[in-house]
Amino acid sequence: MNFLELVEDKGKIIDKKKGEHIFVQGFPDTSIYFIKSGLLKAYYTTEEGKEYVKLFIMANDVIGSLSSAYKGGLCSFSLVCLENSNLIKISFSVIYEHSKTDQHVANSMVELLLKFSMKKEKREFEFLCLSAEKRYRQLKKESSIIIERVTQNDLSRYLGVTPVGLSRIKKRVNSDMTG
Repeated sequence: MNFLELVEDKGKIIDKKKGEHIFVQGFPDTSIYFIKSGLLKAYYTTEEGKEYVKLFIMANDVIGSLSSAYKGGLCSFSLVCLENSNLIKISFSVIYEHSKTDQHVANSMVELLLKFSMKKEKREFEFLCLSAEKRYRQLKKESSIIIERVTQNDLSRYLGVTPVGLSRIKKRVNSDMTG
């Protein structure tokens, strides 16, 4: 049995409407979620209420707060639906226990964790080493669908700029493309 087969066999299908949370920062959640359809936003909220977008999640992505699901702590970030979404929810402990006895599940978990680590490494590099304009250009090149589907406020929070700053960046990028 591979990871997806396990998720489909042991998981529970859930439908969430736009604006509904899957889990919330500061509360426990012991599940992992496979996204079948929709668009979700993972984000952090500071004590002052300021929001920082961690990432956007689309169909065929997998997400969960490992500090909560694996370690039994609290979620370090929140996950909200930006569109009506269909997910499969599965307990992390079910996946973990199967990985101990099923080599295919274990291999799938390793692949999943490697993919996640590389995605995180890339995001950290871009955020720490590239300008906001270069991050925007990179996103436009690699995931233009995200730019089309999220609000300007969410996009600016993801890029780490103000909405006004994002507007200026978009204007420069668009003028470079037309001129």
